[in-house]
Amino acid sequence: MSTRRKFLEKITATSVALPLLYSPVNLFAASEEPCEGPVLKVAIMGLGSYGTRVAEAMQACKRAKLVGVISGTPSKIKKWQSKYGIPEKNCYNYENFDAIKDNADIDAVYVITPNGLHKDQSIRVAKAGKHVICEKPMGVNAQEGQEMVDACKAANVKLLIGYRMHFEPKTVAVIKMRKEGKFGDVKFFQGQSGFTIGDPNQWRLDKELSGGGAMMDIGIYSINGARYMLGEEPIWVTAQETKTNPEKFKEGIDETIQFQMGFPSGAVANCLSTYNMNHLDRFFMTGSKGFVEMKPSTGYGPIEGKTHEGPLTQPHMTHQTLQMDGMAAIIYNGTAPIVPVDGEEGVKDMKIIDAIFKAAKTGDKVML
Repeated sequence: MSTRRKFLEKITATSVALPLLYSPVNLFAASEEPCEGPVLKVAIMGLGSYGTRVAEAMQACKRAKLVGVISGTPSKIKKWQSKYGIPEKNCYNYENFDAIKDNADIDAVYVITPNGLHKDQSIRVAKAGKHVICEKPMGVNAQEGQEMVDACKAANVKLLIGYRMHFEPKTVAVIKMRKEGKFGDVKFFQGQSGFTIGDPNQWRLDKELSGGGAMMDIGIYSINGARYMLGEEPIWVTAQETKTNPEKFKEGIDETIQFQMGFPSGAVANCLSTYNMNHLDRFFMTGSKGFVEMKPSTGYGPIEGKTHEGPLTQPHMTHQTLQMDGMAAIIYNGTAPIVPVDGEEGVKDMKIIDAIFKAAKTGDKVML
């Protein structure tokens, strides 16, 4: 067990539209005009690999700026201070970050720590009066997610979930095509999300810190993708779990789950979530008038895809740059993204994940 994980477990126990300028695709439903306004000053909590990716992407933002850090590793804080010009007064650890309440330099905190820590840390940020951006999944179950929503409402701060695909140009283009009826009556969605995970001692394979295995990490993309591609909320799920390596994927850590979702229109989704297969990053949807295939569909690099009308040609931009500028527009301008990224959106995914786990365990169809 790593020193970082031991530290995180310890503190868990003790802790009580600028994108429009770059793309011909309108990333927001509410306005065709580029959004201008104040800059969102952000502190990143959790300076691991994804936190680093977000920090790098934010260097190109026009509406969001990295101004602070929260970490349990002093050496990382020093490195980030030097690289990003972060002043000492905007640096915190996991025990003292409640003091951000008195720091006017910080408007929001992006929580990018293990899933099992999201709820408590997000609620602490909210109580400090700062907006919360929380990486997905927002918690380890729907109850945690709802507690986060309630806490942020009580504190009168925004809660946004790190759904970067909701700002990605090709994804937005496909959603707009569906809204315009280009696919006709959508009938079927297929989502394949997976890769072969490495280090068996990492936090993603620790039930307490992750809340689950592949479903929490990668399967959530197919869940969320089915919802925004079809434009409906599922009313039932079924699921089947396969585990070939119980030593690596211990109790409560799913290796592979196939799951199905049914929607009010009669459309169905058939999805795969796995930590034991590579080359799985594909969405396919078909309707009475056309189809769309996206592969890769959610990866960090350029999304590729085609429809019955031809290839998707919208330009690639770093997802997290679009996301952070878009979130600044949401917070300061009330701009509505084409698909929500608020806490309620996160809770919807968590309810479906809860149902999938129940269906995989019982073999029953679970109604939502």
